[in-house]
Amino acid sequence: MSHFIENQKWRYATKKFDAAKKISAADFETLKEAIQLSSSSYGLQLYKVFIIENPEVRTKLQPASWGQSQIVDASHLLVFANIVDVQENHIDEYVQNIAITRGLSVDDLKGYSDFMKSKIVSLPVDQKSVWTSKQTYLALANLMNAAAELKIDVTPMEGFEPEKYNEILGFNALGLNASLVAAVGYRHEEDATQHYAKVRKPKQELFTII
Repeated sequence: MSHFIENQKWRYATKKFDAAKKISAADFETLKEAIQLSSSSYGLQLYKVFIIENPEVRTKLQPASWGQSQIVDASHLLVFANIVDVQENHIDEYVQNIAITRGLSVDDLKGYSDFMKSKIVSLPVDQKSVWTSKQTYLALANLMNAAAELKIDVTPMEGFEPEKYNEILGFNALGLNASLVAAVGYRHEEDATQHYAKVRKPKQELFTII
């Protein structure tokens, strides 16, 4: 914790990445593991994370990202895509994973499985999609915190057109929706934003004791 606050003060939403600097394979595996270990409702992780390495695809995504340079200049580009319409099979797959991981039988978990299905499957599709998209923000937070510890920059991005991302990346056919984008890499020395004082609400305004 002694370094956590320091790291949070160091990080910022990088506006200009150094395209010549690439994240090492070992550090990127650490970032992937941080995402993998993220918390999520029920532990379901109802999303997928796409690592966009193809430069041609990244070039196609840039106009759908308000023309932002981070899309093509960052070392890595991640797209978090939430499952739109959660069905029983998604829960069955999770329960099967629990059974294998913890040495249980699926029958042992039937009560928990039925409970999740009763709370989730019957919801309207738009409500399910909003809920699953919220889970991607938890994963993004883990990514950002782990990256800050490694002194790797992350720009979390909502400034893009999900419909166009879905079309370019073929998400519609997969039952997915582009929820969040994260550009990951190293800040360019010419990015003046890194020198700006961090602006946040004062604690007495932000926190209320009841």
